[in-house]
Amino acid sequence: MIRFDNVSMRYPGGHEALSQVNFSLERGEMAFLTGHSGAGKSTLLKLIMLMERASQGQVMVDGNNLNRLPARQIPYLRRRIGVVFQNHRLLFDRSVFDNVALPLLISGYDETDIGSRVRAALDKVGLLRKEKLSPVLLSSGEQQRIGIARAIVNKPQLLLADEPTGNLDPRLSAEIMGLFHQFNQVGVSVLVASHDLDLISRLPHRVMTLDQGRMS
Repeated sequence: MIRFDNVSMRYPGGHEALSQVNFSLERGEMAFLTGHSGAGKSTLLKLIMLMERASQGQVMVDGNNLNRLPARQIPYLRRRIGVVFQNHRLLFDRSVFDNVALPLLISGYDETDIGSRVRAALDKVGLLRKEKLSPVLLSSGEQQRIGIARAIVNKPQLLLADEPTGNLDPRLSAEIMGLFHQFNQVGVSVLVASHDLDLISRLPHRVMTLDQGRMS
């Protein structure tokens, strides 16, 4: 599903965020990416989403060489990737339902299909009864679940998460990781960037470590 071959990322000014990174994530696999703050975890995820392009090396996602992918095809790639952020990035002037529906509206789904997909996603994260509420009325853990529902509403083949439990207590963090595990059990490839070593050490998935931009 994902393969990095000798990938480096240098920003203007000379900062090298990633240096000759090699790794792969098999289709249907779940794995964790860990490392200190500034190790390059977020940069690596941005390369997969084509928010950045590698300075050197080859990034492959679902058979596509991202170095050669034309700009007009980037939206189609992103529709197959669900992304969960640490800070939720929710719209507080819209309902829970509308937040989750946003990717489908952008993609041009019809109203009936949007309704069924959004409610199925909310049901999976345990928020179906709160679809009409404003996210601001919900807890941090529930807000993160909204973000997860929004990420999976398109039924992506690949799910990426950047420090999804960074602002949550241990119990809620375990619940969120449990949701990712459930999605993986039904065939979704999952890559989670996290610094919570205590939590991920208790889960049966491969752990990869970035140290100053290098994979170890």
